[in-house]
Amino acid sequence: MAEDFLKGKNLEAVAKDIAEGYVFVNPIYLKKFDHETLKKLMAGVQKVMVLIRNEKFPTGDVDAIKRRNMRLSRLNNAGTVIKYFAKERKWLL
Repeated sequence: MAEDFLKGKNLEAVAKDIAEGYVFVNPIYLKKFDHETLKKLMAGVQKVMVLIRNEKFPTGDVDAIKRRNMRLSRLNNAGTVIKYFAKERKWLL
């Protein structure tokens, strides 16, 4: 079912969309995912968080720092929602 919804989209690309604010993660959005796809999405979210943290820190550029922190915040919130949703369904991530 999630495969039809994603239409072959890479889950890392979905995680990047979450970071940029194009996709908002909530339990209604996550209902379309099965266990394995949700695991892959969580791995993609964690991978994108690591990639953002590994980027050179923009010292002196307040707007770039704010943008970086917002991206990390969105991914962190998405990870929390995904973990709670999986716990509610009794799925192990």
